[in-house]
Amino acid sequence: MNKLRLWVGALLIAALGSGTAFADQVVIGTGGTGGVYFYYGTQVAQIISTHTKLNATAIQTAASVDNNLLLRDKTNAKRGMYYCGLSLPDTALVAYNGTHEKFVGKPAPIRILFVMYPNVLQIVTTADSGITQLSDLVGKRVSTGAPSSGTEYSSLGLLKVAGVDKNSFAKWARLGAGESADELSNGTLDAYFWWGGIPTGSISELSTTLERKGKKIALLSLDPQGKVIQAFDKEFPGLGNPVTIPAKVYGTAGDVATFGFWNQFVCPASMPDDDAYAITKAVFEHTDGLSKSIAAAKDTTVANNVRFIQHSAIPFHAGALRYFKEIGAIK
Repeated sequence: MNKLRLWVGALLIAALGSGTAFADQVVIGTGGTGGVYFYYGTQVAQIISTHTKLNATAIQTAASVDNNLLLRDKTNAKRGMYYCGLSLPDTALVAYNGTHEKFVGKPAPIRILFVMYPNVLQIVTTADSGITQLSDLVGKRVSTGAPSSGTEYSSLGLLKVAGVDKNSFAKWARLGAGESADELSNGTLDAYFWWGGIPTGSISELSTTLERKGKKIALLSLDPQGKVIQAFDKEFPGLGNPVTIPAKVYGTAGDVATFGFWNQFVCPASMPDDDAYAITKAVFEHTDGLSKSIAAAKDTTVANNVRFIQHSAIPFHAGALRYFKEIGAIK
Protein backbone atom coordinates (compact mmCIF):
# COMPACT_ATOMS: atom_id res chain seq x y z
CA MET A 1 0.00 0.00 0.00
CA ASN A 2 2.84 2.37 0.91
CA LYS A 3 4.55 1.58 -2.39
CA LEU A 4 1.29 2.31 -4.22
CA ARG A 5 0.96 5.66 -2.45
CA LEU A 6 4.55 6.52 -3.30
CA TRP A 7 3.93 5.57 -6.95
CA VAL A 8 0.75 7.67 -7.15
CA GLY A 9 2.54 10.55 -5.44
CA ALA A 10 5.37 10.35 -7.93
CA LEU A 11 2.88 10.45 -10.81
CA LEU A 12 1.19 13.53 -9.34
CA ILE A 13 4.50 15.31 -8.90
CA ALA A 14 5.49 14.43 -12.46
CA ALA A 15 2.14 15.62 -13.77
CA LEU A 16 2.40 18.90 -11.90
CA GLY A 17 5.94 19.33 -13.14
CA SER A 18 4.88 18.75 -16.73
CA GLY A 19 2.24 21.50 -16.52
CA THR A 20 -0.14 19.51 -18.72
CA ALA A 21 -2.22 17.06 -16.69
CA PHE A 22 -3.71 19.79 -14.53
CA ALA A 23 -3.88 22.55 -17.14
CA ASP A 24 -6.79 24.95 -16.83
CA GLN A 25 -9.83 24.11 -18.94
CA VAL A 26 -11.30 26.69 -21.32
CA VAL A 27 -14.79 26.15 -22.74
CA ILE A 28 -15.70 28.49 -25.59
CA GLY A 29 -19.38 29.26 -26.20
CA THR A 30 -19.92 29.86 -29.92
CA GLY A 31 -23.26 29.92 -31.75
CA GLY A 32 -25.37 27.89 -34.17
CA THR A 33 -23.71 25.77 -36.85
CA GLY A 34 -25.03 28.00 -39.64
CA GLY A 35 -23.18 31.08 -38.40
CA VAL A 36 -19.60 32.34 -38.29
CA TYR A 37 -19.42 32.21 -34.46
CA PHE A 38 -19.40 28.41 -34.44
CA TYR A 39 -16.55 28.08 -36.93
CA TYR A 40 -14.53 30.96 -35.49
CA GLY A 41 -14.83 29.65 -31.93
CA THR A 42 -13.89 26.14 -33.03
CA GLN A 43 -10.75 27.44 -34.73
CA VAL A 44 -9.77 29.52 -31.68
CA ALA A 45 -10.20 26.45 -29.45
CA GLN A 46 -7.86 24.53 -31.72
CA ILE A 47 -5.28 27.33 -31.63
CA ILE A 48 -5.42 27.47 -27.83
CA SER A 49 -5.09 23.70 -27.41
CA THR A 50 -2.24 23.49 -29.92
CA HIS A 51 -0.18 26.53 -28.93
CA THR A 52 -0.70 26.90 -25.17
CA LYS A 53 -0.73 24.60 -22.14
CA LEU A 54 -4.48 25.15 -21.77
CA ASN A 55 -7.11 22.64 -22.84
CA ALA A 56 -9.82 24.31 -24.90
CA THR A 57 -13.14 23.04 -26.22
CA ALA A 58 -15.73 24.86 -28.35
CA ILE A 59 -19.43 24.17 -27.81
CA GLN A 60 -22.50 25.03 -29.84
CA THR A 61 -24.84 27.52 -28.14
CA ALA A 62 -27.57 30.02 -28.97
CA ALA A 63 -24.74 32.61 -29.03
CA SER A 64 -24.26 35.89 -27.16
CA VAL A 65 -26.75 35.79 -24.27
CA ASP A 66 -26.13 32.10 -23.66
CA ASN A 67 -22.38 32.61 -23.80
CA ASN A 68 -22.42 35.37 -21.19
CA LEU A 69 -24.69 33.29 -18.94
CA LEU A 70 -22.25 30.38 -19.17
CA LEU A 71 -19.36 32.72 -18.41
CA ARG A 72 -21.16 33.94 -15.30
CA ASP A 73 -22.71 30.72 -14.03
CA LYS A 74 -20.42 27.87 -15.08
CA THR A 75 -16.93 29.28 -14.51
CA ASN A 76 -15.28 27.62 -11.51
CA ALA A 77 -11.92 29.21 -10.77
CA LYS A 78 -11.19 26.77 -7.94
CA ARG A 79 -11.35 23.91 -10.40
CA GLY A 80 -9.54 25.78 -13.15
CA MET A 81 -12.63 25.80 -15.38
CA TYR A 82 -13.21 29.00 -17.34
CA TYR A 83 -16.10 29.65 -19.72
CA CYS A 84 -15.29 32.15 -22.45
CA GLY A 85 -17.42 33.09 -25.42
CA LEU A 86 -18.08 35.10 -28.54
CA SER A 87 -20.48 37.98 -28.04
CA LEU A 88 -22.10 40.93 -29.69
CA PRO A 89 -20.93 44.06 -27.85
CA ASP A 90 -24.39 45.36 -27.00
CA THR A 91 -25.29 42.02 -25.42
CA ALA A 92 -22.00 41.90 -23.53
CA LEU A 93 -22.57 45.45 -22.28
CA VAL A 94 -26.05 44.82 -20.87
CA ALA A 95 -24.82 41.54 -19.34
CA TYR A 96 -21.85 43.36 -17.79
CA ASN A 97 -23.88 46.24 -16.34
CA GLY A 98 -26.84 44.03 -15.36
CA THR A 99 -29.52 45.79 -17.38
CA HIS A 100 -30.52 42.74 -19.45
CA GLU A 101 -33.43 40.84 -17.85
CA LYS A 102 -31.32 37.71 -17.34
CA PHE A 103 -28.53 39.65 -15.62
CA VAL A 104 -30.48 42.00 -13.34
CA GLY A 105 -29.01 41.75 -9.85
CA LYS A 106 -26.33 39.39 -11.06
CA PRO A 107 -24.20 40.95 -13.81
CA ALA A 108 -21.62 38.92 -15.69
CA PRO A 109 -17.97 39.53 -14.65
CA ILE A 110 -16.87 40.03 -18.26
CA ARG A 111 -13.43 40.96 -19.50
CA ILE A 112 -12.55 41.39 -23.16
CA LEU A 113 -9.56 39.50 -24.51
CA PHE A 114 -9.86 40.89 -28.02
CA VAL A 115 -12.32 42.19 -30.61
CA MET A 116 -12.76 39.93 -33.61
CA TYR A 117 -14.65 41.28 -36.64
CA PRO A 118 -17.77 43.32 -37.41
CA ASN A 119 -21.00 41.43 -36.85
CA VAL A 120 -23.15 42.76 -39.65
CA LEU A 121 -26.92 43.16 -39.58
CA GLN A 122 -28.36 41.09 -42.43
CA ILE A 123 -32.14 41.12 -42.93
CA VAL A 124 -32.67 38.37 -45.47
CA THR A 125 -35.66 37.97 -47.75
CA THR A 126 -36.42 37.33 -51.43
CA ALA A 127 -36.64 39.83 -54.27
CA ASP A 128 -40.34 39.03 -54.83
CA SER A 129 -41.40 39.34 -51.14
CA GLY A 130 -42.34 43.02 -51.36
CA ILE A 131 -40.21 43.71 -48.28
CA THR A 132 -37.98 46.72 -48.82
CA GLN A 133 -38.08 48.42 -45.40
CA LEU A 134 -38.64 47.45 -41.79
CA SER A 135 -42.28 48.57 -41.78
CA ASP A 136 -42.98 46.04 -44.56
CA LEU A 137 -42.42 43.23 -42.06
CA VAL A 138 -45.84 43.88 -40.52
CA GLY A 139 -48.12 40.99 -41.48
CA LYS A 140 -45.19 38.84 -42.63
CA ARG A 141 -43.62 35.64 -41.29
CA VAL A 142 -40.38 36.71 -39.64
CA SER A 143 -37.61 35.13 -37.56
CA THR A 144 -35.67 37.41 -35.21
CA GLY A 145 -33.02 34.86 -34.20
CA ALA A 146 -32.65 31.99 -31.77
CA PRO A 147 -33.84 32.45 -28.16
CA SER A 148 -31.11 33.85 -25.87
CA SER A 149 -29.00 34.89 -28.84
CA GLY A 150 -27.37 38.23 -29.49
CA THR A 151 -29.17 38.28 -32.83
CA GLU A 152 -32.54 38.13 -31.09
CA TYR A 153 -31.62 40.80 -28.55
CA SER A 154 -30.23 43.22 -31.15
CA SER A 155 -33.01 42.54 -33.68
CA LEU A 156 -35.81 43.17 -31.21
CA GLY A 157 -34.03 46.33 -30.09
CA LEU A 158 -33.80 47.53 -33.69
CA LEU A 159 -37.48 46.78 -34.31
CA LYS A 160 -38.41 48.68 -31.16
CA VAL A 161 -36.69 51.88 -32.25
CA ALA A 162 -38.25 51.42 -35.71
CA GLY A 163 -41.70 51.24 -34.16
CA VAL A 164 -42.38 47.69 -35.40
CA ASP A 165 -43.98 45.33 -32.88
CA LYS A 166 -43.09 41.64 -33.21
CA ASN A 167 -46.73 40.87 -32.39
CA SER A 168 -47.67 42.48 -35.69
CA PHE A 169 -46.01 39.63 -37.62
CA ALA A 170 -48.24 36.99 -39.18
CA LYS A 171 -45.76 34.52 -37.70
CA TRP A 172 -42.98 35.25 -35.23
CA ALA A 173 -40.25 32.62 -35.35
CA ARG A 174 -37.16 32.37 -33.15
CA LEU A 175 -34.68 30.45 -35.26
CA GLY A 176 -30.92 30.40 -35.79
CA ALA A 177 -29.18 31.18 -39.06
CA GLY A 178 -29.34 27.71 -40.61
CA GLU A 179 -32.94 27.01 -39.62
CA SER A 180 -34.07 30.45 -40.79
CA ALA A 181 -32.42 29.95 -44.17
CA ASP A 182 -34.11 26.56 -44.56
CA GLU A 183 -37.56 27.97 -43.76
CA LEU A 184 -37.11 30.91 -46.12
CA SER A 185 -36.05 28.49 -48.86
CA ASN A 186 -39.07 26.28 -48.17
CA GLY A 187 -41.47 29.25 -48.26
CA THR A 188 -42.48 29.08 -44.59
CA LEU A 189 -40.73 32.37 -43.73
CA ASP A 190 -40.78 35.70 -45.54
CA ALA A 191 -37.74 37.25 -43.88
CA TYR A 192 -35.25 36.75 -41.07
CA PHE A 193 -32.71 38.70 -39.08
CA TRP A 194 -29.11 37.67 -38.74
CA TRP A 195 -26.14 39.45 -37.20
CA GLY A 196 -23.00 37.73 -38.42
CA GLY A 197 -19.78 37.89 -40.37
CA ILE A 198 -19.62 38.41 -44.12
CA PRO A 199 -20.11 36.09 -45.82
CA THR A 200 -22.25 33.88 -43.62
CA GLY A 201 -22.18 30.38 -45.07
CA SER A 202 -25.88 29.59 -44.61
CA ILE A 203 -26.87 32.78 -46.47
CA SER A 204 -24.50 31.98 -49.33
CA GLU A 205 -26.02 28.50 -49.56
CA LEU A 206 -29.52 29.99 -49.46
CA SER A 207 -28.69 32.29 -52.37
CA THR A 208 -27.60 29.29 -54.45
CA THR A 209 -30.68 27.27 -53.46
CA LEU A 210 -33.04 30.13 -54.35
CA GLU A 211 -31.35 30.53 -57.74
CA ARG A 212 -32.07 26.88 -58.51
CA LYS A 213 -35.73 27.55 -57.67
CA GLY A 214 -35.87 30.57 -59.98
CA LYS A 215 -35.85 33.05 -57.10
CA LYS A 216 -33.40 35.72 -56.07
CA ILE A 217 -32.13 36.58 -52.61
CA ALA A 218 -32.54 40.13 -51.28
CA LEU A 219 -31.28 41.96 -48.19
CA LEU A 220 -32.87 45.08 -46.73
CA SER A 221 -30.83 48.27 -46.95
CA LEU A 222 -30.88 50.59 -43.93
CA ASP A 223 -29.63 54.14 -44.25
CA PRO A 224 -26.71 54.46 -41.77
CA GLN A 225 -27.68 58.11 -41.28
CA GLY A 226 -31.38 57.37 -40.97
CA LYS A 227 -33.47 57.71 -37.81
CA VAL A 228 -33.54 53.99 -37.01
CA ILE A 229 -29.78 53.47 -37.02
CA GLN A 230 -29.15 56.80 -35.31
CA ALA A 231 -31.52 55.88 -32.50
CA PHE A 232 -29.93 52.46 -32.16
CA ASP A 233 -26.45 53.98 -32.12
CA LYS A 234 -27.53 56.46 -29.44
CA GLU A 235 -28.47 53.57 -27.14
CA PHE A 236 -25.11 51.85 -27.70
CA PRO A 237 -22.73 54.71 -28.51
CA GLY A 238 -19.40 53.93 -30.09
CA LEU A 239 -20.12 50.25 -30.70
CA GLY A 240 -21.35 50.31 -34.29
CA ASN A 241 -20.32 51.50 -37.70
CA PRO A 242 -21.85 51.64 -41.20
CA VAL A 243 -21.16 48.60 -43.38
CA THR A 244 -21.76 47.97 -47.08
CA ILE A 245 -22.34 44.41 -48.27
CA PRO A 246 -21.20 44.31 -51.91
CA ALA A 247 -23.69 42.77 -54.34
CA LYS A 248 -21.21 40.05 -55.27
CA VAL A 249 -21.13 38.62 -51.73
CA TYR A 250 -24.57 36.99 -51.97
CA GLY A 251 -25.63 37.84 -55.52
CA THR A 252 -28.06 40.60 -54.53
CA ALA A 253 -29.38 43.08 -57.10
CA GLY A 254 -27.15 45.82 -55.66
CA ASP A 255 -24.93 46.76 -52.75
CA VAL A 256 -26.65 46.70 -49.36
CA ALA A 257 -26.19 49.51 -46.82
CA THR A 258 -26.41 48.24 -43.27
CA PHE A 259 -24.84 48.41 -39.84
CA GLY A 260 -22.22 46.45 -37.92
CA PHE A 261 -21.07 45.82 -34.36
CA TRP A 262 -17.60 44.55 -33.47
CA ASN A 263 -17.78 41.08 -31.97
CA GLN A 264 -15.86 40.46 -28.77
CA PHE A 265 -14.07 37.40 -27.41
CA VAL A 266 -14.84 37.55 -23.70
CA CYS A 267 -13.65 35.64 -20.64
CA PRO A 268 -14.36 35.95 -16.91
CA ALA A 269 -12.48 38.42 -14.75
CA SER A 270 -11.37 35.48 -12.58
CA MET A 271 -9.31 33.95 -15.39
CA PRO A 272 -5.62 34.11 -14.38
CA ASP A 273 -3.60 36.79 -16.13
CA ASP A 274 -1.21 34.16 -17.48
CA ASP A 275 -4.06 32.25 -19.13
CA ALA A 276 -5.55 35.39 -20.70
CA TYR A 277 -2.10 36.42 -21.92
CA ALA A 278 -1.41 32.97 -23.40
CA ILE A 279 -4.74 32.89 -25.28
CA THR A 280 -4.33 36.40 -26.69
CA LYS A 281 -0.73 35.75 -27.73
CA ALA A 282 -1.59 32.42 -29.39
CA VAL A 283 -4.49 33.89 -31.37
CA PHE A 284 -2.58 36.91 -32.67
CA GLU A 285 0.46 34.83 -33.56
CA HIS A 286 -1.75 32.57 -35.67
CA THR A 287 -4.21 34.95 -37.31
CA ASP A 288 -3.00 33.91 -40.79
CA GLY A 289 -4.38 30.41 -40.30
CA LEU A 290 -7.51 31.76 -38.67
CA SER A 291 -8.32 34.09 -41.56
CA LYS A 292 -7.69 31.32 -44.09
CA SER A 293 -10.38 29.27 -42.39
CA ILE A 294 -12.82 32.12 -41.69
CA ALA A 295 -12.91 35.06 -44.09
CA ALA A 296 -14.29 37.45 -41.44
CA ALA A 297 -11.21 36.83 -39.27
CA LYS A 298 -9.15 39.08 -41.56
CA ASP A 299 -10.35 41.87 -39.25
CA THR A 300 -8.91 40.21 -36.14
CA THR A 301 -5.90 42.50 -36.01
CA VAL A 302 -3.86 44.27 -33.36
CA ALA A 303 -4.66 47.62 -34.96
CA ASN A 304 -8.41 47.06 -34.69
CA ASN A 305 -8.02 46.13 -31.03
CA VAL A 306 -5.97 49.22 -30.21
CA ARG A 307 -8.87 51.34 -31.48
CA PHE A 308 -11.18 49.82 -28.86
CA ILE A 309 -8.92 49.40 -25.83
CA GLN A 310 -9.08 53.05 -24.73
CA HIS A 311 -12.80 53.49 -25.34
CA SER A 312 -14.42 50.21 -24.33
CA ALA A 313 -17.09 50.36 -21.62
CA ILE A 314 -16.10 46.80 -20.68
CA PRO A 315 -12.49 46.48 -19.47
CA PHE A 316 -9.95 44.42 -21.37
CA HIS A 317 -8.43 41.62 -19.30
CA ALA A 318 -5.09 42.51 -17.70
CA GLY A 319 -3.52 39.45 -19.31
CA ALA A 320 -4.61 40.58 -22.78
CA LEU A 321 -3.32 44.10 -22.11
CA ARG A 322 0.02 42.60 -21.10
CA TYR A 323 0.33 41.05 -24.56
CA PHE A 324 -0.57 44.28 -26.38
CA LYS A 325 1.97 46.17 -24.24
CA GLU A 326 4.63 43.54 -24.83
CA ILE A 327 4.43 43.95 -28.61
CA GLY A 328 4.42 47.75 -28.31
CA ALA A 329 0.84 48.25 -29.52
CA ILE A 330 -0.11 50.21 -26.39
CA LYS A 331 1.85 51.87 -23.59
